This record gives sequence, structure tokens and C-alpha cells, in this order.
Amino acid sequence: MASTSDPVTATEKRNPRTTAIDTLSSLEIVTLINDEDAKVAAAVRRELPRIARAVDVIVARLKQGGRLLYFGAGTSGRMGVLDASEIPPTYNTPP
Repeated sequence: MASTSDPVTATEKRNPRTTAIDTLSSLEIVTLINDEDAKVAAAVRRELPRIARAVDVIVARLKQGGRLLYFGAGTSGRMGVLDASEIPPTYNTPP
């Protein structure tokens, strides 16, 4: 387990439950991946109050003429571009 001074976040570390994934059967692999994916919804649910607060702050700033900026590199950056490109047609907003 990482110390509190460890600069590497848990999302950037190797998942200890998947260290031997290469030794598993196909069914075991897809079951393991599905089990890990199932944890996401519960984690997001725990954060819903903070997510809602962030949405409220962002909406208030946009109404005051503020901007929402996306930052990312690699795959994260490409996903941000894709997400941002959907905002104007989905929400009828200027780019």
C-alpha cells in the first residue's frame, strides 16, 4: 500500500487483482474485468454530492460568461476533444 506521501495515485498503479491475468482462462479474464468494472458505479454513486456541486459551480460560471476548459494528453486528451465536440449539438451552445 502506498504511503500518503506517494505521488502516484491509485488509478495510475497496477491493480493487484489483475497481476496474474495472463494465467487465467478467457472466462476468468472477462469475469475479472467485469467484476472490476462493476465497482465503478458504486464509486461514482459515493461521489454524486460532490459531482453535483461541481456541476452547479460550472453552470453558474458559464452563465456569467465563463468557459469550461478541457485538458489532457494522449488518450485522455483525445477523449476530451471528442466530449467537447459533442457539447454544441447536444446542449445547443456555442463551441
